[in-house]
Amino acid sequence: MELKRTSKELLNELLEKHYAGAFLAKERGEPVAWCTSISPQELLTTAGIYALYPENHAAAVGARKKSEELIQYAEGKGYSSDICSYARVNLAYMEVLESEAGNIPKPDLIFCCNNICNTVIKWYENIAKELDIPMIMFDMPFNHEYEVNKQNTKYIKGQLLEAIGDLEKITKKKFDHDRFAEVMEISTETSLWWKKASLQARKKPSPLNGFDLFNYMATIVCARGTVEGRDLFKLWHDELEERGRQGLGPWKDGEEKYRIMWDGIACWPYLGDTYKVLKKQGVNMVTSTYPDSWYIVYENNDLEGMAKAYSSNYVNRNLDFGVDNITQIVEDFSLDGIIYHSNRSCKFMDFRQFEVQRRVSERTGIPSVIFDGDQTDPRSFSLAQYETRVQALVEMMEKRKQEGRD
Repeated sequence: MELKRTSKELLNELLEKHYAGAFLAKERGEPVAWCTSISPQELLTTAGIYALYPENHAAAVGARKKSEELIQYAEGKGYSSDICSYARVNLAYMEVLESEAGNIPKPDLIFCCNNICNTVIKWYENIAKELDIPMIMFDMPFNHEYEVNKQNTKYIKGQLLEAIGDLEKITKKKFDHDRFAEVMEISTETSLWWKKASLQARKKPSPLNGFDLFNYMATIVCARGTVEGRDLFKLWHDELEERGRQGLGPWKDGEEKYRIMWDGIACWPYLGDTYKVLKKQGVNMVTSTYPDSWYIVYENNDLEGMAKAYSSNYVNRNLDFGVDNITQIVEDFSLDGIIYHSNRSCKFMDFRQFEVQRRVSERTGIPSVIFDGDQTDPRSFSLAQYETRVQALVEMMEKRKQEGRD
């Protein structure tokens, strides 16, 4: 009798298949696109264009501790150390096309959406220019108002329609709207199962070690429009739900003493180190602001709803929304504290971090700390500083618990 595979096994298989599939597509003469992480991949899947994600690839390179050599190569070519380290890794890789951490083929198309940051505009424009390939760009206005307004939604919908026309010209094929409806449905279902799985961490103790969010996140980026991606997240949800039923915590060899949120991108070169420092103190990162970033849900065949969903990304919302969102997370996940990663690369996400920290602290009363780091540049992270900040947070959380008992 064949043993049932775990979601972690399927996760690894799916990621291997994803990268291998890109080279197979190239061999068949099919176009390959390099895309930003939260872009309307439904259009590419429908058009039969294989989608790869340089941010995903750069994070994998960083996690395998191979990013510094590519970063130094990019800086040697004149790229500033002040720009995003994902960009530096990718712009170097575009030339050398070799990394011990894994390879991806050159793109035939650039598919860029600026709902995550504005750096991607020049980064991806540069790739398109250097490789002399077409670029499809989605301009997602920043939501200065609390809600995504109708004007912005209409503007983005127009760009989606225009992109469909562009894809027809690139592929020389008529866009299959029936297939599009199918892909939209799968993408929404995948997002729903991703969110349902991450919400299992609300249980006490959490059946989820939150650093698994970072591991599974690679697949919500690259496989959101696939049946395999949907089934993976449903299986992960079911596993976590069962662990919760049994009252199992995040670790076999330790107790969940404190529950925290991690704000910002992981420090991929130090993923194991940052995790171990927390676990040693009984601190479980149960959630982050990440899960909602890929909660892209809309009604089937509703292009306007799809436009609004892609503009609703947490990073593309104003300060009041960000504060309200974290305040709600504190309540929903029964948090004891927050760690804010002040990421040198991601200025768009982190320039308002101190103000968010101040407001959330005033509203909730829970302690928090900020540490300096970077998503893929190991030179910008100090493990000693991180350990000191975590120790300070643990002391504040423990004091608050003692005061609560008194």
